[in-house]
Amino acid sequence: MDARILGIHDTAMAAAASYGGALSRRRLRELGISRDEVRLQVRQRRWVAHGRWTIATHTGELSTLARRWRAVWEVGERIAVLDGPTALQQSGLERWKDDAIHVSVPHTAAVRPVDGVVVHKVRSRPESLPLRGDLPTVRPAPAAVRAAHWAVSDRQAALVMVMPVQQRLCMGTEILEAPQMVRGRTRRAFIARVAGDIALGAQALGELDFAVVCRQYGLPEPSRQVIRHGARGRIYLDVRWECGLVGEIDGAGHRWGLAVMDDNLRQNALSIQGDTVLRIDLLGLRIAEEQFMRQVVTAHARLSGGVRRAG
Repeated sequence: MDARILGIHDTAMAAAASYGGALSRRRLRELGISRDEVRLQVRQRRWVAHGRWTIATHTGELSTLARRWRAVWEVGERIAVLDGPTALQQSGLERWKDDAIHVSVPHTAAVRPVDGVVVHKVRSRPESLPLRGDLPTVRPAPAAVRAAHWAVSDRQAALVMVMPVQQRLCMGTEILEAPQMVRGRTRRAFIARVAGDIALGAQALGELDFAVVCRQYGLPEPSRQVIRHGARGRIYLDVRWECGLVGEIDGAGHRWGLAVMDDNLRQNALSIQGDTVLRIDLLGLRIAEEQFMRQVVTAHARLSGGVRRAG
């Protein structure tokens, strides 16, 4: 390998380190590496082309970062940004599996299909959305709302909205505001309700709302905000029936920090006093209402000596 070719290779390798081992043809030109020199490196199997615009400066598999850069370069560097679940993963979301790379482009853009990339045409993408940095990435809160619109089910939509808040990638108030910035075509009302649940906690489900649900399942209206006394002082119950059935409606905050410990102590104290406690997480009530309420109906019937069964 002569000095010129060696110098080109070393220059490209150094520059590609920031992109996960790949460079765009545009960036190669900016480095002073001509099209013919790129073609020579590819022909001699030192580099590999991954599409029209992406060149890997090695012959192995593309890294995750390089694959995401490739998605932006191949779809269009001036129009494409990582969005939805991919933007969340780029921002640090853990325990979420999605091998496809999601990017959004303006709805008027004409783009070619790119292998492994899901292109979403969107009408609203305010300038304030992309994070600052080299790789164009939508901020976590609006990315979560986008991902919820693109989810395959309400269950997945709720999960992808609550996980970024639980993992401290954004605040609940940001999730609450995001639906006003990015308005998708699907499950708008559901996303707005879930955003309120995440941001405001159990109080987002008003007392009258739960009373309506109870009536729909043939249950008498429970008492609300009942005060009991435990070893640690007063205990405020979300709902309680005279038969001794307690319903605790947990917002997203009940899964963070010491809240789980406090909830366990409170539930144990109520059980010792003879109450039966059913825990209902607020998001669960949104996406699995029938299953939860079937349990409530069954427990109420058993404790009150009735024969009612959930339909």
